[in-house]
Amino acid sequence: MLTKELLKQVRQIEIRTRGLVNQVFSGEYHSVFKGRGMEFSEVREYQFGDDIRNIDWNVTARFGHPYIKIFEEERELTVMLVVDMSGSLIFGTVDKTKQQVAAELSAILAFSAMKNNDKVGLLMFTDKIEKFVPPRKGRIHVLRIISEVLSFEPEGKSTGLKQALEYMNNAIKKRSIVFLLSDFIDEGYEKILRIVGRKHDLIGIVLKDEMENNIPKLGLVKFTDAETGTERYIDTSDKRFQKWYRFFQEENKEKRKNIFVASRLDSIEVSTGQNYITPLVQFFRMREKRW
Repeated sequence: MLTKELLKQVRQIEIRTRGLVNQVFSGEYHSVFKGRGMEFSEVREYQFGDDIRNIDWNVTARFGHPYIKIFEEERELTVMLVVDMSGSLIFGTVDKTKQQVAAELSAILAFSAMKNNDKVGLLMFTDKIEKFVPPRKGRIHVLRIISEVLSFEPEGKSTGLKQALEYMNNAIKKRSIVFLLSDFIDEGYEKILRIVGRKHDLIGIVLKDEMENNIPKLGLVKFTDAETGTERYIDTSDKRFQKWYRFFQEENKEKRKNIFVASRLDSIEVSTGQNYITPLVQFFRMREKRW
């Protein structure tokens, strides 16, 4: 059962994100993510400028003058939201945690799919598969997905991108659009990322928080690893630590980017302290120009 507070949060996200979908993302989504192909609709008489490759020679022979086949886009697609629920996703130093941003992004993508009559499914993971919601259509189904991402309490704490991608690849047989929402604090997922990217249209959405890049100089601070529970005191004012930390974060960022580039896959970076509309719109427009 959903609590009153959760229902309120889900409703607020629905109002906010459906407005964005209707005003901004619906047309972009439709343009970028094409249907599986074109299906025959009807024939009509040939008109100047029509593609002669579409002439229906049987009908043309019957009536003595050219007719062409009219095709319509076969629209229905499947969208899979693969969402990281590991301990590091509860981190956020501004208005929202990475998990809350993941819920809103999931809502935008799910409502965009719904508006275009596509199916949406959900896979939540940590170092294990936490929950799988098979792809379906409809508003009630989309609201369920939002509430699951907002409220689900996972059993695991660490991140297992490899296991999640393997499960998704086995569970979803038909080529689908796959949005992988994670902070990508993990290793060993490069090979399966390429495999899934060849079968599906895979897009990584990188969730980050600015504090992860720049730790303020606050002196001696106790840090707790959200995924392992390890505690450690660190002198955040120490110059050597600051230098090492910046290098460490930059190295991880570059490594992740290189993995996606080498796999020929797209990724979008979204920060908890910034408006996520801009990077999403930029991504859609970039993809549209490419096609």
